[in-house]
Amino acid sequence: MKRLNRRQFNRKSLATAAAGALSVSALPKTGSSAADTNKPSGWIDAHSHIWTRDLNNFPLAEGQTLKDLDPPSFTAEELIETAKAEGIDRVVLIQHHIFYGWDNSYMIGTARRYPGKFRVVGMVDDTTRHPDQVMRKLLKQRVTGFRITPRIRGKDKWLGGPGMAAMWRCAADTRQAMCCLIDSDDLAAVDAMCRKFPETPVIVDHFARIGVDGQIRDADVKRLCSLAKHKHTFVIVSAFYALGKKAPPYLDLVPMIRRVFEAFGPQRLMWASDAPYQLVGGHTYKASIRLVRDDLDFLSPADRTSLLRGTAEKLYFFDA
Repeated sequence: MKRLNRRQFNRKSLATAAAGALSVSALPKTGSSAADTNKPSGWIDAHSHIWTRDLNNFPLAEGQTLKDLDPPSFTAEELIETAKAEGIDRVVLIQHHIFYGWDNSYMIGTARRYPGKFRVVGMVDDTTRHPDQVMRKLLKQRVTGFRITPRIRGKDKWLGGPGMAAMWRCAADTRQAMCCLIDSDDLAAVDAMCRKFPETPVIVDHFARIGVDGQIRDADVKRLCSLAKHKHTFVIVSAFYALGKKAPPYLDLVPMIRRVFEAFGPQRLMWASDAPYQLVGGHTYKASIRLVRDDLDFLSPADRTSLLRGTAEKLYFFDA
């Protein structure tokens, strides 16, 4: 790839940021309810899981037991304490199908108990009748996105069917994002859906897991960056523990992050921890946010604010 000098890079970044601003301007305005009157000034973690050992109120999915929880506990309260230490005061909670299936109640209940602090990316079974109607009901419960993935039905079926089409059409109206947990070989299928539903907000989690096998391939990064042509696509800058060399300070990921930044611009990228997985095996929450907050020297202060708060705030923290 041709290297840009600082002046060329700044010109390109400004042009890309301007295009990104057009996309973000089409998103809903952030909430102004009583709970959110005093808008938090801290950062936003755009992707974290939680789970609880309270099986009486929040039973695990069929086949799962307490022995399967790893780490054994990561409750909302544990997440709040972990995030607060790094200046993060809001988090987007991601439904974990492995542990909770289609039951979003723990995430929704948590968002209700801590108004203003959380939004939820839930999951809806697209093979049931009228999943779009379920989406609209969940919007009133702070569910502003939906996780979709080929891991449940397989790569040949996950985006097919009338239910999935109904969800994408509904999301274009409600502005609830379709959040894709995918690998790089799924990007072409997502691209096709973006062309079919051009107004639907679409988020690619964890760089489409490019580098999960230790190799960051140029062709994969190009495929991811090509999605930037769809004005409502976004990328989660996250899961550093799982990509490339998989070792802090994760500087081997910087070239990929820079290319994605050049393609999408700061207003279509957002940092996330992917906790609690970022907290085990020698990895830390601090190491994750530090890469974006402190180590990416091509980011301006405004760029950092977009990645650490602005984009996620626009995408997720709006009222129904």
